[in-house]
Amino acid sequence: MDTPRPPSFSPDKPVEGWPGWSILVVDDEPGMLHFLVKTLAPRCHFVMSAGSAEEGEQWLKGHHVDLVILDISLPGKSGVVWLKELREQGFTGEVILITAFADLDTAIEALRAGASDFILKPFRVPQILNAVKQCYERSRLRRENFVLRRATSGSGPQAPRLVGESPAMRALRDALPRVAAVDSTVLLQGESGTGKELVARALHALGPRAAGPFVPVNCAAVSPELIESELFGHAKGAFAGASRARDGLFHYAQGGTLFLDEIAELPLAIQATLLRAIEDLKIRPVGSEQLVPLNLRIVAATNRQLSHEVAAGRFRQDLFFRLQVVDMALPPLREHKDDIPALVAHFMAQLAPSLGTEPLQISEQEMDFLRQYHWPGNVRELRNLIERSLILGSLNVSALYPAPPSGAAQGVTDLQTLEKLHILSVLDSVQGDKTRAAHLLGVSRRTLERRVAEWSVS
Repeated sequence: MDTPRPPSFSPDKPVEGWPGWSILVVDDEPGMLHFLVKTLAPRCHFVMSAGSAEEGEQWLKGHHVDLVILDISLPGKSGVVWLKELREQGFTGEVILITAFADLDTAIEALRAGASDFILKPFRVPQILNAVKQCYERSRLRRENFVLRRATSGSGPQAPRLVGESPAMRALRDALPRVAAVDSTVLLQGESGTGKELVARALHALGPRAAGPFVPVNCAAVSPELIESELFGHAKGAFAGASRARDGLFHYAQGGTLFLDEIAELPLAIQATLLRAIEDLKIRPVGSEQLVPLNLRIVAATNRQLSHEVAAGRFRQDLFFRLQVVDMALPPLREHKDDIPALVAHFMAQLAPSLGTEPLQISEQEMDFLRQYHWPGNVRELRNLIERSLILGSLNVSALYPAPPSGAAQGVTDLQTLEKLHILSVLDSVQGDKTRAAHLLGVSRRTLERRVAEWSVS
Protein backbone atom coordinates (compact mmCIF):
# COMPACT_ATOMS: atom_id res chain seq x y z
CA MET A 1 0.00 0.00 0.00
CA ASP A 2 1.27 3.48 -0.82
CA THR A 3 2.49 5.67 2.01
CA PRO A 4 -0.06 8.39 2.80
CA ARG A 5 0.63 11.77 1.26
CA PRO A 6 2.11 14.48 3.52
CA PRO A 7 -0.20 16.50 5.72
CA SER A 8 -2.20 18.87 3.60
CA PHE A 9 -1.75 21.86 5.88
CA SER A 10 -0.60 22.66 9.39
CA PRO A 11 -0.90 26.38 10.24
CA ASP A 12 0.98 27.90 13.15
CA LYS A 13 -2.29 29.01 14.71
CA PRO A 14 -5.91 28.34 13.70
CA VAL A 15 -8.23 31.22 12.91
CA GLU A 16 -9.53 32.64 16.19
CA GLY A 17 -12.86 31.19 17.23
CA TRP A 18 -12.19 27.85 15.57
CA PRO A 19 -11.17 24.64 17.34
CA GLY A 20 -7.55 23.57 17.01
CA TRP A 21 -8.68 20.23 15.65
CA SER A 22 -6.89 17.61 13.56
CA ILE A 23 -9.07 16.63 10.59
CA LEU A 24 -8.79 13.79 8.08
CA VAL A 25 -10.52 14.30 4.72
CA VAL A 26 -11.14 11.13 2.69
CA ASP A 27 -12.43 11.51 -0.90
CA ASP A 28 -11.34 10.03 -4.24
CA GLU A 29 -12.08 13.25 -6.14
CA PRO A 30 -8.94 15.47 -6.22
CA GLY A 31 -11.07 18.59 -6.76
CA MET A 32 -13.16 17.89 -3.65
CA LEU A 33 -10.04 17.15 -1.58
CA HIS A 34 -8.48 20.42 -2.68
CA PHE A 35 -11.67 22.36 -1.88
CA LEU A 36 -12.03 20.89 1.61
CA VAL A 37 -8.36 21.25 2.50
CA LYS A 38 -8.28 24.88 1.31
CA THR A 39 -11.45 25.63 3.29
CA LEU A 40 -10.46 23.92 6.54
CA ALA A 41 -6.68 24.32 6.71
CA PRO A 42 -6.56 27.92 8.00
CA ARG A 43 -9.16 27.13 10.65
CA CYS A 44 -7.73 23.92 12.10
CA HIS A 45 -4.57 22.61 13.71
CA PHE A 46 -3.76 19.86 11.23
CA VAL A 47 -5.48 18.66 8.04
CA MET A 48 -4.70 15.32 6.38
CA SER A 49 -6.05 14.03 3.08
CA ALA A 50 -6.54 10.53 1.69
CA GLY A 51 -8.06 9.11 -1.49
CA SER A 52 -9.40 5.87 -0.02
CA ALA A 53 -10.41 4.22 3.24
CA GLU A 54 -7.24 2.12 3.17
CA GLU A 55 -5.09 5.25 2.88
CA GLY A 56 -7.08 6.88 5.67
CA GLU A 57 -6.40 3.89 7.92
CA GLN A 58 -2.68 4.52 7.56
CA TRP A 59 -3.12 8.07 8.81
CA LEU A 60 -5.12 6.94 11.84
CA LYS A 61 -2.41 4.48 12.92
CA GLY A 62 0.06 7.25 13.57
CA HIS A 63 -1.99 10.40 14.16
CA HIS A 64 -4.73 11.58 16.49
CA VAL A 65 -7.79 12.72 14.53
CA ASP A 66 -10.71 14.66 16.02
CA LEU A 67 -12.91 14.68 12.90
CA VAL A 68 -13.13 12.61 9.73
CA ILE A 69 -14.90 14.02 6.66
CA LEU A 70 -15.64 10.91 4.65
CA ASP A 71 -17.10 10.31 1.19
CA ILE A 72 -19.50 7.37 0.99
CA SER A 73 -18.47 6.28 -2.53
CA LEU A 74 -14.80 5.31 -2.42
CA PRO A 75 -12.69 2.85 -4.44
CA GLY A 76 -12.42 -0.43 -2.55
CA LYS A 77 -14.01 -0.13 0.89
CA SER A 78 -17.04 2.21 1.01
CA GLY A 79 -17.26 5.05 3.48
CA VAL A 80 -20.15 3.49 5.42
CA VAL A 81 -18.38 0.13 5.75
CA TRP A 82 -15.19 1.80 6.95
CA LEU A 83 -17.13 3.95 9.42
CA LYS A 84 -18.71 0.84 10.96
CA GLU A 85 -15.24 -0.69 11.31
CA LEU A 86 -13.86 2.49 12.90
CA ARG A 87 -16.59 2.53 15.52
CA GLU A 88 -16.07 -1.15 16.28
CA GLN A 89 -12.33 -0.51 16.68
CA GLY A 90 -13.01 2.24 19.19
CA PHE A 91 -12.68 5.46 17.18
CA THR A 92 -14.65 8.06 19.16
CA GLY A 93 -14.04 11.14 17.02
CA GLU A 94 -16.68 12.96 14.98
CA VAL A 95 -17.47 11.78 11.42
CA ILE A 96 -19.23 13.75 8.68
CA LEU A 97 -20.33 11.65 5.70
CA ILE A 98 -20.63 13.32 2.27
CA THR A 99 -22.05 11.97 -0.99
CA ALA A 100 -23.42 13.09 -4.34
CA PHE A 101 -25.97 10.26 -4.51
CA ALA A 102 -28.20 9.59 -1.56
CA ASP A 103 -31.71 8.84 -0.48
CA LEU A 104 -33.40 8.51 2.89
CA ASP A 105 -32.28 4.90 3.36
CA THR A 106 -28.66 5.88 2.75
CA ALA A 107 -28.86 8.69 5.27
CA ILE A 108 -30.39 6.39 7.90
CA GLU A 109 -27.71 3.77 7.26
CA ALA A 110 -24.99 6.42 7.64
CA LEU A 111 -26.35 7.67 10.97
CA ARG A 112 -26.77 4.12 12.29
CA ALA A 113 -23.16 3.43 11.35
CA GLY A 114 -22.10 6.23 13.67
CA ALA A 115 -21.98 9.35 11.51
CA SER A 116 -22.28 12.69 13.31
CA ASP A 117 -23.66 14.45 10.24
CA PHE A 118 -24.61 13.80 6.61
CA ILE A 119 -24.12 16.33 3.78
CA LEU A 120 -25.12 16.14 0.13
CA LYS A 121 -22.79 17.30 -2.67
CA PRO A 122 -22.46 19.87 -4.01
CA PHE A 123 -22.26 22.03 -0.91
CA ARG A 124 -21.01 25.53 -0.20
CA VAL A 125 -18.35 26.70 2.22
CA PRO A 126 -20.82 27.85 4.93
CA GLN A 127 -22.46 24.39 4.95
CA ILE A 128 -19.28 22.46 5.66
CA LEU A 129 -18.02 25.04 8.17
CA ASN A 130 -21.34 24.95 10.02
CA ALA A 131 -21.22 21.13 10.13
CA VAL A 132 -17.68 21.19 11.55
CA LYS A 133 -18.68 23.74 14.20
CA GLN A 134 -21.67 21.64 15.23
CA CYS A 135 -19.42 18.58 15.59
CA TYR A 136 -17.04 20.57 17.74
CA GLU A 137 -19.88 21.78 19.98
CA ARG A 138 -21.17 18.22 20.44
CA SER A 139 -17.70 17.03 21.38
CA ARG A 140 -17.17 19.95 23.76
CA LEU A 141 -20.53 19.39 25.48
CA ARG A 142 -19.85 15.66 25.93
CA ARG A 143 -16.55 16.46 27.60
CA GLU A 144 -18.00 19.20 29.81
CA ASN A 145 -20.93 16.99 30.86
CA PHE A 146 -18.51 14.22 31.78
CA VAL A 147 -16.40 16.58 33.88
CA LEU A 148 -19.52 18.05 35.51
CA ARG A 149 -20.81 14.59 36.43
CA ARG A 150 -17.49 13.76 38.08
CA ALA A 151 -17.41 17.08 39.93
CA THR A 152 -20.95 16.73 41.30
CA SER A 153 -20.59 13.04 42.18
CA GLY A 154 -18.18 13.83 45.03
CA SER A 155 -18.32 16.39 47.78
CA GLY A 156 -19.06 19.22 45.39
CA PRO A 157 -16.92 21.93 43.86
CA GLN A 158 -14.81 24.10 46.13
CA ALA A 159 -13.99 27.74 45.60
CA PRO A 160 -10.26 28.23 44.96
CA ARG A 161 -9.69 30.26 48.13
CA LEU A 162 -7.07 29.69 50.80
CA VAL A 163 -8.16 30.99 54.19
CA GLY A 164 -5.75 32.22 56.87
CA GLU A 165 -3.21 34.93 57.62
CA SER A 166 -0.51 32.82 59.26
CA PRO A 167 2.98 33.10 57.70
CA ALA A 168 2.63 29.60 56.22
CA MET A 169 -0.69 30.35 54.52
CA ARG A 170 0.41 33.77 53.31
CA ALA A 171 3.53 32.25 51.73
CA LEU A 172 1.44 29.55 50.05
CA ARG A 173 -1.12 32.06 48.80
CA ASP A 174 1.58 34.41 47.48
CA ALA A 175 3.20 31.57 45.51
CA LEU A 176 -0.03 30.54 43.74
CA PRO A 177 -0.13 33.21 40.99
CA ARG A 178 3.51 32.59 40.01
CA VAL A 179 3.09 28.82 39.87
CA ALA A 180 -0.28 29.05 38.12
CA ALA A 181 1.12 31.23 35.32
CA VAL A 182 3.40 28.48 33.97
CA ASP A 183 2.51 25.06 32.60
CA SER A 184 5.04 23.10 34.65
CA THR A 185 4.04 19.95 36.51
CA VAL A 186 3.29 20.58 40.20
CA LEU A 187 3.66 18.18 43.13
CA LEU A 188 1.59 18.96 46.24
CA GLN A 189 2.74 17.18 49.41
CA GLY A 190 0.89 17.27 52.71
CA GLU A 191 -1.09 15.21 55.17
CA SER A 192 -4.65 14.11 54.38
CA GLY A 193 -7.11 16.95 54.85
CA THR A 194 -4.65 19.83 54.40
CA GLY A 195 -6.39 21.10 51.24
CA LYS A 196 -4.33 19.71 48.38
CA GLU A 197 -7.27 19.58 45.98
CA LEU A 198 -8.24 23.12 46.96
CA VAL A 199 -4.73 24.30 46.03
CA ALA A 200 -4.89 22.35 42.76
CA ARG A 201 -8.19 24.01 41.88
CA ALA A 202 -6.74 27.41 42.73
CA LEU A 203 -3.76 26.77 40.43
CA HIS A 204 -6.18 25.83 37.66
CA ALA A 205 -8.46 28.83 38.21
CA LEU A 206 -5.56 31.31 38.30
CA GLY A 207 -3.79 29.91 35.26
CA PRO A 208 -4.18 30.23 31.48
CA ARG A 209 -6.18 26.97 31.34
CA ALA A 210 -8.95 28.23 33.63
CA ALA A 211 -11.53 28.02 30.82
CA GLY A 212 -10.71 24.32 30.33
CA PRO A 213 -11.87 21.39 32.47
CA PHE A 214 -10.48 20.49 35.89
CA VAL A 215 -10.52 16.69 36.18
CA PRO A 216 -9.69 15.21 39.61
CA VAL A 217 -8.64 11.56 39.90
CA ASN A 218 -8.25 9.74 43.21
CA CYS A 219 -5.60 7.16 42.33
CA ALA A 220 -6.26 5.28 45.57
CA ALA A 221 -9.96 4.83 44.75
CA VAL A 222 -9.43 2.97 41.47
CA SER A 223 -8.41 -0.69 41.47
CA PRO A 224 -4.91 -1.40 40.11
CA GLU A 225 -6.46 -3.56 37.38
CA LEU A 226 -8.53 -0.66 36.01
CA ILE A 227 -6.35 2.40 36.62
CA GLU A 228 -4.58 2.26 33.24
CA SER A 229 -7.88 2.12 31.36
CA GLU A 230 -9.36 4.82 33.61
CA LEU A 231 -6.50 7.19 32.88
CA PHE A 232 -5.69 6.45 29.24
CA GLY A 233 -8.88 4.89 27.89
CA HIS A 234 -9.19 1.62 25.98
CA ALA A 235 -10.20 0.20 22.63
CA LYS A 236 -13.04 -2.23 22.15
CA GLY A 237 -11.94 -5.75 23.08
CA ALA A 238 -8.78 -4.53 24.83
CA PHE A 239 -9.58 -6.81 27.77
CA ALA A 240 -12.38 -9.01 29.06
CA GLY A 241 -15.49 -6.91 29.48
CA ALA A 242 -14.38 -4.10 27.17
CA SER A 243 -17.46 -4.37 24.96
CA ARG A 244 -16.99 -0.85 23.63
CA ALA A 245 -14.25 1.76 23.39
CA ARG A 246 -13.92 4.33 26.15
CA ASP A 247 -12.03 7.58 26.46
CA GLY A 248 -9.82 8.00 29.51
CA LEU A 249 -9.53 10.87 31.94
CA PHE A 250 -6.53 12.30 30.09
CA HIS A 251 -8.89 12.83 27.15
CA TYR A 252 -11.47 14.65 29.25
CA ALA A 253 -8.81 16.92 30.75
CA GLN A 254 -7.59 18.12 27.35
CA GLY A 255 -7.17 21.89 27.38
CA GLY A 256 -7.36 21.98 31.18
CA THR A 257 -5.83 20.41 34.29
CA LEU A 258 -5.60 16.75 35.33
CA PHE A 259 -5.30 16.42 39.12
CA LEU A 260 -3.77 13.10 40.17
CA ASP A 261 -4.52 12.81 43.89
CA GLU A 262 -2.86 10.12 46.05
CA ILE A 263 -0.33 9.49 43.26
CA ALA A 264 1.83 7.37 45.57
CA GLU A 265 -0.84 4.67 45.30
CA LEU A 266 -0.16 4.09 41.58
CA PRO A 267 1.32 0.66 40.77
CA LEU A 268 4.91 0.77 39.53
CA ALA A 269 3.92 -0.42 36.03
CA ILE A 270 1.46 2.47 35.65
CA GLN A 271 4.07 4.89 37.00
CA ALA A 272 6.26 3.99 34.01
CA THR A 273 3.38 4.60 31.59
CA LEU A 274 2.59 7.92 33.25
CA LEU A 275 6.22 9.01 33.01
CA ARG A 276 6.25 8.31 29.28
CA ALA A 277 2.99 10.23 28.82
CA ILE A 278 4.37 13.28 30.65
CA GLU A 279 7.65 13.24 28.73
CA ASP A 280 6.21 12.56 25.26
CA LEU A 281 2.94 14.50 25.76
CA LYS A 282 1.18 11.55 24.14
CA ILE A 283 -0.85 8.61 25.40
CA ARG A 284 -1.83 5.28 23.88
CA PRO A 285 -5.24 3.88 24.96
CA VAL A 286 -5.11 0.28 26.16
CA GLY A 287 -5.36 -2.11 23.21
CA SER A 288 -5.00 0.66 20.64
CA GLU A 289 -2.25 1.49 18.15
CA GLN A 290 -3.21 5.15 18.08
CA LEU A 291 -1.11 7.79 19.84
CA VAL A 292 -3.13 10.71 21.18
CA PRO A 293 -1.31 14.05 21.72
CA LEU A 294 -1.85 15.78 25.06
CA ASN A 295 -2.65 19.41 25.74
CA LEU A 296 -3.09 19.69 29.49
CA ARG A 297 -1.39 20.45 32.78
CA ILE A 298 -0.72 17.82 35.41
CA VAL A 299 -0.91 18.54 39.13
CA ALA A 300 -0.14 15.58 41.42
CA ALA A 301 -0.64 15.23 45.16
CA THR A 302 0.27 12.79 47.92
CA ASN A 303 -0.04 12.51 51.69
CA ARG A 304 3.24 10.59 51.84
CA GLN A 305 6.85 11.73 51.59
CA LEU A 306 7.64 10.66 48.03
CA SER A 307 11.38 10.77 48.71
CA HIS A 308 10.81 8.06 51.34
CA GLU A 309 8.67 6.07 48.91
CA VAL A 310 11.48 6.28 46.34
CA ALA A 311 14.03 5.07 48.89
CA ALA A 312 11.75 2.14 49.77
CA GLY A 313 11.41 1.17 46.09
CA ARG A 314 7.68 1.88 45.98
CA PHE A 315 7.89 4.92 43.69
CA ARG A 316 9.99 5.55 40.59
CA GLN A 317 12.74 8.07 41.13
CA ASP A 318 12.55 9.37 37.54
CA LEU A 319 8.81 9.99 37.87
CA PHE A 320 9.37 11.71 41.23
CA PHE A 321 11.86 14.11 39.65
CA ARG A 322 9.54 14.70 36.67
CA LEU A 323 6.62 15.56 38.95
CA GLN A 324 8.72 17.70 41.27
CA VAL A 325 9.31 20.53 38.81
CA VAL A 326 7.42 22.69 41.30
CA ASP A 327 7.10 21.22 44.80
CA MET A 328 4.58 22.81 47.17
CA ALA A 329 4.28 21.67 50.80
CA LEU A 330 0.97 22.16 52.61
CA PRO A 331 1.31 22.57 56.38
CA PRO A 332 -0.82 20.51 58.78
CA LEU A 333 -3.39 22.50 60.75
CA ARG A 334 -1.51 21.96 64.03
CA GLU A 335 1.30 24.11 62.57
CA HIS A 336 -0.94 27.12 61.83
CA LYS A 337 -3.56 27.04 64.57
CA ASP A 338 -3.81 30.84 64.52
CA ASP A 339 -5.89 30.37 61.35
CA ILE A 340 -8.56 28.32 63.14
CA PRO A 341 -10.89 31.28 63.96
CA ALA A 342 -10.80 32.44 60.31
CA LEU A 343 -11.40 28.88 59.09
CA VAL A 344 -14.33 28.42 61.48
CA ALA A 345 -15.92 31.66 60.26
CA HIS A 346 -15.34 30.64 56.64
CA PHE A 347 -16.94 27.21 57.07
CA MET A 348 -19.86 28.69 59.01
CA ALA A 349 -20.57 31.16 56.19
CA GLN A 350 -20.08 28.50 53.53
CA LEU A 351 -22.13 25.69 55.07
CA ALA A 352 -24.96 27.39 56.99
CA PRO A 353 -26.92 28.55 53.90
CA SER A 354 -26.77 25.12 52.25
CA LEU A 355 -27.94 23.44 55.47
CA GLY A 356 -30.69 26.00 56.08
CA THR A 357 -29.35 27.02 59.50
CA GLU A 358 -27.96 30.13 61.15
CA PRO A 359 -24.21 30.34 61.88
CA LEU A 360 -23.34 29.34 65.45
CA GLN A 361 -21.83 31.71 68.00
CA ILE A 362 -18.50 30.30 69.20
CA SER A 363 -17.36 31.30 72.69
CA GLU A 364 -13.74 32.13 73.51
CA GLN A 365 -13.52 29.00 75.67
CA GLU A 366 -14.75 26.83 72.79
CA MET A 367 -12.29 28.50 70.42
CA ASP A 368 -9.49 27.79 72.90
CA PHE A 369 -10.50 24.13 72.89
CA LEU A 370 -10.28 24.12 69.10
CA ARG A 371 -6.82 25.71 69.21
CA GLN A 372 -5.56 23.11 71.70
CA TYR A 373 -6.74 20.08 69.73
CA HIS A 374 -4.18 18.17 67.61
CA TRP A 375 -6.37 17.88 64.43
CA PRO A 376 -5.23 14.56 62.94
CA GLY A 377 -7.67 15.13 60.06
CA ASN A 378 -6.45 18.70 59.55
CA VAL A 379 -8.67 21.33 57.90
CA ARG A 380 -11.05 18.68 56.55
CA GLU A 381 -11.74 17.42 60.06
CA LEU A 382 -12.43 20.99 61.22
CA ARG A 383 -14.86 21.48 58.33
CA ASN A 384 -16.64 18.23 59.21
CA LEU A 385 -16.90 19.32 62.86
CA ILE A 386 -18.50 22.64 61.84
CA GLU A 387 -20.94 20.86 59.53
CA ARG A 388 -21.99 18.42 62.27
CA SER A 389 -22.30 21.27 64.77
CA LEU A 390 -24.54 23.28 62.43
CA ILE A 391 -26.79 20.26 62.02
CA LEU A 392 -26.95 19.60 65.78
CA GLY A 393 -27.26 23.27 66.74
CA SER A 394 -24.21 23.55 69.00
CA LEU A 395 -20.44 23.12 68.89
CA ASN A 396 -19.83 19.79 70.57
CA VAL A 397 -16.16 20.10 71.61
CA SER A 398 -16.59 17.14 73.95
CA ALA A 399 -16.47 14.95 70.83
CA LEU A 400 -12.88 16.12 70.40
CA TYR A 401 -11.97 15.56 74.04
CA PRO A 402 -13.37 12.28 75.40
CA ALA A 403 -12.95 11.57 79.09
CA PRO A 404 -9.29 10.75 79.89
CA PRO A 405 -8.33 7.27 81.05
CA SER A 406 -8.97 6.38 84.67
CA GLY A 407 -6.27 7.88 86.89
CA ALA A 408 -5.18 10.55 84.40
CA ALA A 409 -5.15 14.04 85.80
CA GLN A 410 -7.44 16.58 84.14
CA GLY A 411 -5.44 18.66 81.64
CA VAL A 412 -2.39 16.38 81.85
CA THR A 413 -3.34 13.97 79.07
CA ASP A 414 -1.06 14.79 76.12
CA LEU A 415 -2.38 15.66 72.66
CA GLN A 416 -1.37 12.33 71.12
CA THR A 417 -3.42 10.50 73.74
CA LEU A 418 -6.35 12.84 73.07
CA GLU A 419 -6.01 12.15 69.36
CA LYS A 420 -6.08 8.40 69.99
CA LEU A 421 -9.08 8.70 72.30
CA HIS A 422 -10.94 10.84 69.78
CA ILE A 423 -10.30 8.45 66.89
CA LEU A 424 -11.33 5.43 68.95
CA SER A 425 -14.44 7.32 70.10
CA VAL A 426 -15.43 8.04 66.50
CA LEU A 427 -14.83 4.40 65.55
CA ASP A 428 -17.01 3.28 68.44
CA SER A 429 -19.80 5.68 67.40
CA VAL A 430 -20.01 4.03 63.95
CA GLN A 431 -19.69 0.48 65.27
CA GLY A 432 -16.16 0.07 63.94
CA ASP A 433 -16.97 1.07 60.34
CA LYS A 434 -13.57 2.44 59.27
CA THR A 435 -14.85 3.93 56.03
CA ARG A 436 -17.47 6.04 57.85
CA ALA A 437 -15.03 6.89 60.64
CA ALA A 438 -12.41 8.06 58.13
CA HIS A 439 -15.00 10.29 56.46
CA LEU A 440 -16.02 11.83 59.81
CA LEU A 441 -12.39 12.38 60.77
CA GLY A 442 -11.53 13.86 57.39
CA VAL A 443 -8.75 11.35 56.60
CA SER A 444 -8.39 8.54 54.09
CA ARG A 445 -9.25 5.00 55.17
CA ARG A 446 -5.62 3.97 54.59
CA THR A 447 -4.41 6.70 56.98
CA LEU A 448 -6.92 5.63 59.61
CA GLU A 449 -5.90 1.97 59.26
CA ARG A 450 -2.22 2.89 59.70
CA ARG A 451 -3.01 4.85 62.88
CA VAL A 452 -5.09 2.02 64.33
CA ALA A 453 -2.43 -0.53 63.42
CA GLU A 454 0.15 1.52 65.35
CA TRP A 455 -2.01 1.11 68.47
CA SER A 456 -2.55 -2.64 67.84
CA VAL A 457 -6.32 -2.13 67.78
CA SER A 458 -8.34 -4.37 65.44
